This record gives sequence, structure tokens and C-alpha cells, in this order.
Amino acid sequence: MMTPRLRLQPEALGVGMTSQRVRDRLIERLREGGIRDERVLNAIRTVPRHLFVDEALATRAYEDTALPIGHGQTISQPWVVARMTETLLEQGMPQKALEIGTGSGYQAAILAALGIEVHTVERIGELLRVARKRFRSLGLNVRSKHDDGRAGWAENGPFDGILVTAAAPALVDALTAQLAVGGVLVAPVGGSGAQTLVRLRRREDGGIERTDLAPVVFVPLLSGVLG
Repeated sequence: MMTPRLRLQPEALGVGMTSQRVRDRLIERLREGGIRDERVLNAIRTVPRHLFVDEALATRAYEDTALPIGHGQTISQPWVVARMTETLLEQGMPQKALEIGTGSGYQAAILAALGIEVHTVERIGELLRVARKRFRSLGLNVRSKHDDGRAGWAENGPFDGILVTAAAPALVDALTAQLAVGGVLVAPVGGSGAQTLVRLRRREDGGIERTDLAPVVFVPLLSGVLG
């Protein structure tokens, strides 16, 4: 699996609070927070998170916090992005992954920077249009679809890895059905009061192993399509 080289324009390199020095401090915080996979840390070091938020928030891009991206959505906290990605890689590097909830495009960019074939679904048209521009500007070949993410992307499945970046009260059967044998699905599960990051793995016999990982806070996984 070849790891793609990002096409970094001058604005991607950053200055001041978006400089490489500031990004490296974020990497140290993630290490202190228990992230161990150097492949994941290097992808987060390389992908310019400040290009995935509004310019007014760029100076906060390398804080370990979620930030608003409009339409009631957020770009996830870097630790959460790292933990979900690291979990996806624990059983080996997936060749093909599905992301539900493109949002800003940052999580998909991290996966693509690892050399994974990424398929991502977003229900909010405006967010997807902006994310696609970001993918193109970085030279990332991410396949994207404007649709209800709860249905997944069955015609391109099954997937070695599935990441769900919004929380449902229970795991969505249509998504677990698109998980390949040996594949891993990582998703937040729960309502607005309490959510848990969950890992599922499909066994050789077709059964599913579930592991609860950590308490998290995500926006809800909604049905339907907007704009």
C-alpha cells in the first residue's frame, strides 16, 4: 500500500499558531494522552488541520478540542480522531474504508494520508462541497457521496474498516452488514446524555465482537439529506 504525498500549497505549511512547531506540540499531547501508533501521529502531523476549519478559527486548529464547522456540526477533537484511526488500524491496515459523516473532511483526509482507499458519505450538501475542494487542493483521491449516511455505501462494500463520526442510540444494522470478514467498525453509540466509543470486529464465522472503548461526545447521526 503506497502512502500518498500530500500536495501542500504555501498556506498549508502554516505560520505562528498554525506552524509545524505548534503541530508538533499537539503530537506530544496526543502521545501523553495514550496515542501510540506512529503512522497515525505522522498523518496528524502532516495533514494541515487549519485548512479544515473557518479562517477565523485557524489559530485554534491545533488545540486538542472540537471546533464548530457550521450547520450544527463540528470537526472532532484531534485525540478522538487519533483514537478512532488507531483503533481502525489495530487489526492491520485496511485497504478500503467507509466513513459516515464527512463533515469538514479532516478524518477522511487522515485516512487517505495513510494510503487507505476512502469512501465517505455526508448528508449536508454544503459541507460536502467544501470538503471536496479541500481534498482536491491536497491531491487526495477520496470518493464521496451526498446521501443519508445511515444507509452506508453498499455498492462499494464490503469495507475493511468503517468509521462513524456521529452518534446513534444503537448500532445501525445497514452499516454493520457492510463490514468485511476481519473488518473493524468504530462508532460512538448512545444518546445526548451518555455516549461510548465502540469497536466491532467481524469474525471468520460471521459473528461480531464488541468492545467498549471510552466515553465520548458526538453530534447525533441523523437521517435524510440536506441541500
